Amino acid sequence: MTDTTAILATKLGDAILRSAAEAIVACDRDGVVRFWNAGAERIFGYRAEEALGRSLDIIIPERLRARHWEGYCAVMRTGQSRYSAGSVLSVPALRKDGSQISVEFTIVPLKDERGRILWLAAVMRDVSTRFEELKALRRQVRNRGVPG
Repeated sequence: MTDTTAILATKLGDAILRSAAEAIVACDRDGVVRFWNAGAERIFGYRAEEALGRSLDIIIPERLRARHWEGYCAVMRTGQSRYSAGSVLSVPALRKDGSQISVEFTIVPLKDERGRILWLAAVMRDVSTRFEELKALRRQVRNRGVPG
């Protein structure tokens, strides 16, 4: 990697991490929030100071927590997840005010030099509007008796 490429990569990485377009949240092996960017503040309503050091449960609906932690622990144990290979997971999430939103995300495992996962970072997008539009279209199709 040339010096110019390295500088560009560093600046690009910093810009993406600071961006408010996507929520970027990183958690340690125990699911404690260690990084919370401006996008996470915008989407979930918690300032970084409020989220850092807390469990990821602050954005996981209670009814989904057991399933979430089962998957989280499996990824930490095995180092494998289809959501780190480009697949996108769509799930409900909670905002600070208690309202529920729909998010899509992928994860990025952050590993040590031996390949052991130290943290998981998630890149998330609020897709609530699109999700509600799709639900409305499905209802319209169902109400017209059109198979679908």
